[in-house]
Order: sequence, then C-alpha cells, then structure tokens
Amino acid sequence: QVQVVESGGGLVQPGGSLRLDCAASGNFFAIGPMGWARQAPGKQREMVATIDTRGTTSYLNNIMKDRFTISRDNAKNTVHLQMNNVKPEDTADFYCYAQISTQLGRFDAFWGQGVQVTVSS
Repeated sequence: QVQVVESGGGLVQPGGSLRLDCAASGNFFAIGPMGWARQAPGKQREMVATIDTRGTTSYLNNIMKDRFTISRDNAKNTVHLQMNNVKPEDTADFYCYAQISTQLGRFDAFWGQGVQVTVSS
C-alpha cells in the first residue's frame, strides 16, 4: 500500500516563509514526477509546481516561480515546497502528489490528504 503524507502547513504572516514537506512510502517500484497543488476556498484545485526525477521543475506561472521553490530527494522519496514572501491569496489547502509505479510499466497518481496554509496577520 502506498501512502503520500504532507507536513508543514500552518499559519504564517504575510511576507513570511513556510516549507511544506511530503513523503511517499509503501511498496512500489519507482516514483516519477512529484508536485504540489493547492485549492483555495471556493476555487478549483490548481497545480503549483512539479518536479521530475532529474530535478527539472515547472511552476504555475513566473510570479509563483519567483516566490516558491520545489525540490525533491530521490533517495528519501520526498518532495518539498519552499514558499517565500507569502501573500494572503496563498491561503489554501496544499496537496502533494506523486506518480508512483506499483506495477511494472505503469504509473498512477497518488495524492496526500492535504495541509492547510493560512496567510494572515
């Protein structure tokens, strides 16, 4: 059984920093791309950032790229999201996902339960 578990959410003041962590565990052959999505109240879930196994990254937009940094540790099966200069509009539930191979030749998306990030003074 595969688990994807996030940690690191919480309350942060505008302009502050927060780091989200995510770890995949269980029985699987390999992990492909990993990433983070967020869902603000009343809005649809949107992808924030992704990273492949070689460390190639992509972000929702350039503004987010300037403030957020995604990274991963392949040896530990973890992915992280460093958020700097956070804004109230960053308030959302953040979800980690990973493309994981539990069968040879096939990758499926596994999602975590989400962590809440609240940006407020």
